[in-house]
Amino acid sequence: MNQKKRLSAIMGAPVQADAPHQASPDASMGYAPVAGATAPSPAPEKRPAAARSMAAMWAASRPAPAEVDGAVVDLDPDLCLPSAIADRVPDVTDEAFDAFVAQIREEGQHTPILVRRHPRRDGQYEIAYGRRRTRAAKALGKPVRAVVRDLSDAELVVAQGSENLAREDLSYIERAHFARNMERAGIAREVILRAMGVHRPDLANYLAVAEAIPAPVLAAIGPAPKVGRPRWLTLADRIKAAAPGQVDIALAAPGLVGKTSDERFTMILNALAPPPPRRAKPRAETVKDARGVKFARVERSSDGMRVTLDEKAEPGFADYLAERLPEILAAYRQSKG
Repeated sequence: MNQKKRLSAIMGAPVQADAPHQASPDASMGYAPVAGATAPSPAPEKRPAAARSMAAMWAASRPAPAEVDGAVVDLDPDLCLPSAIADRVPDVTDEAFDAFVAQIREEGQHTPILVRRHPRRDGQYEIAYGRRRTRAAKALGKPVRAVVRDLSDAELVVAQGSENLAREDLSYIERAHFARNMERAGIAREVILRAMGVHRPDLANYLAVAEAIPAPVLAAIGPAPKVGRPRWLTLADRIKAAAPGQVDIALAAPGLVGKTSDERFTMILNALAPPPPRRAKPRAETVKDARGVKFARVERSSDGMRVTLDEKAEPGFADYLAERLPEILAAYRQSKG
């Protein structure tokens, strides 16, 4: 289906097939002829070169049919650039993306992406949502189906948030990452709240987590889809308490290669775990009799007390003490009242 026929199906208005024709003055200004009216045979048009040049400039300045606002069109994925405010965290082990590409190869692209004409790059577009679909189309060497709309910066991020944050596969840290990126870009708090679909306390939590995780750590871990806010906060606390160089060592561990994003999170979290507390050595005391002879050794620890008797210094005293331990315990309890 050529471009005009495709637009005809989308807009519900008949469009003539591509054929040489003479444009009327009304058509050149964007007005459609009255239905059923018979147009007079056009006389040979004689216009000076300046007039023809101005007409050509006017025609060139008008949007191409493929860019009619709200229409579904095919675009070159190389011309569709990601939003300046990132919401996704890249993952080098995203196996789901390969399955996504295979699905589009077999079934086609069901849902168009949403773009606006790029505000700073002529002939290019900025993606509000649909970056994965654009990547898939590029990987397949196919055009990407898209809706082109005129969007302000605020409308772009609200559309981006409304679509992407409704997806189940957007992880907690990606939501926090999106909120932080909007704030750093100078987006008003009210717009961020609408884009995120959350209340102020929730937004404060997202921002706190995002600020607590350094960029190198986030890049090494990825989106970690199964990790929620409590474990990210635990990781943030361990990063703060880590010894100099400990974080760099954890990120450079060779065992991270080939692991999933969730597994990388767990490995880095464990690598930054504080060392177990060192158990204090038992305090040892030597017990002497009235003559200064050492007959017992007492060791105290957090678990209790150990008494070691020297049989050579006082033979038979160990048995005597063992037999009378119940009496000694009873006397102790009675002394306590």
